[in-house]
Amino acid sequence: MKTNRINRLGAISKVLLVLCLTFGLSASVRAQSFEVQQLLLNAEKLTQLKSILRDMKKGYQTLTTGYRLVKNISQGNFSLHETFLNGLMLVSPTVRKYHRIADIITLQSQLNKEYSNSFSRFREGGTFSAHEIDYLERVYGQLVRLTLRNLEELTMVVTSGKLRMSDDERLQAIDRIFLEMEDRVTFLRDFNERTSLLALQRKREMSELKRMKNWYDLKR
Repeated sequence: MKTNRINRLGAISKVLLVLCLTFGLSASVRAQSFEVQQLLLNAEKLTQLKSILRDMKKGYQTLTTGYRLVKNISQGNFSLHETFLNGLMLVSPTVRKYHRIADIITLQSQLNKEYSNSFSRFREGGTFSAHEIDYLERVYGQLVRLTLRNLEELTMVVTSGKLRMSDDERLQAIDRIFLEMEDRVTFLRDFNERTSLLALQRKREMSELKRMKNWYDLKR
């Protein structure tokens, strides 16, 4: 009996030992597995961090390169733009030799001559009052000021370094000035013609009055 009890106790002890070893080994395995998992997670995080850093670096390099590229392009465009604008300050031979320039100067000369002759004739003709002569002088003065303004604009258009305009824009401006000058000369001639007709009519009336006066004096 005693021997059997000892044997049973021995068997139980072996079972307990096996269980302890098994549980201990299992715990150790679980602990090692957890540590391995942590190491794997840490390694994965480190890999992800490295990847993020690489992406950030590439993004920064791209941004820096892009900024430099845009800056260089913008500076290049500005230089081209500045060169283009400076070129617009120059007047080409095509513009300088444009025949309308001579036409404008000729019209201005004609206007000055015609208004001066007409005004002298009206002022000395004795058919207009002082008030009417003053009115004629104001009309002629305004007309001359407008034509001088046209000549000043023409000078700006055909002088290098004054205006930034393309050749086409300069030619269009010259054409416009020519038409304005032509209109002013046309107005002057029409005004002089009407004033001359009025002066002629008054002279006839004065002559008729004088004739009637002479006839009346003779009758007396």
